[in-house]
Amino acid sequence: MSSASGHGITPGEHAFPVESSEDVHVGRVMALRVDHVVMPGGRVATREIVEHAGAVAIAALDEDDRLMMIFQYRHAVRRRLWELPAGLLDHAGEDPAEAAARELMEEAGLEATDWSVLVDVVPSPGFSDEAVRAFLARGLTEVQRPDLGDDEEADLELRWIPLDDAVAMVLSGEIVNAVTVASILAIRVIKDGHGTTRKPDAEWPDRPTRFAARKE
Repeated sequence: MSSASGHGITPGEHAFPVESSEDVHVGRVMALRVDHVVMPGGRVATREIVEHAGAVAIAALDEDDRLMMIFQYRHAVRRRLWELPAGLLDHAGEDPAEAAARELMEEAGLEATDWSVLVDVVPSPGFSDEAVRAFLARGLTEVQRPDLGDDEEADLELRWIPLDDAVAMVLSGEIVNAVTVASILAIRVIKDGHGTTRKPDAEWPDRPTRFAARKE
């Protein structure tokens, strides 16, 4: 096997140790830290890392193969996006399935009797430890939504969108949220008989813990 970059290092074996870290900002839903990381050749590189609480998303699919979608304002991109109901994990150790049930009720006014893990997504691993677990929810019933206050959630538009239409919206660029894109295409694959979901308590190795630990 050839070495990497002439440094006598076998590709895939370097551990990328962190020499030191410092916090730049610690906020309500994220933190920014700077890591000084040893590269394979010995150089120490600076990496800016956004710590995230972790989140869940819910693909609520009814008996007619329609997905409950929300149209929500996202300030970072300064426009409204079509997304699945979703929300942050509230605290370290929170059961992701319980968080998903809460978010589905709060954002969409729905409860589900059949839950499974659809996909796990790490949207931006180049600079963030954010990870999102998307659940497939079936056996849906309508419930009363709570008062969503006066933030972005108060402006949510809810719509049932047929799965085939959602797939077309992904491919046309109308749906761009990464977790929503992955979830919709995963459902299409499963419906076509090329895959299966996982149990609601399936292992989640990429679930972030560092930001949640700051709050403990």
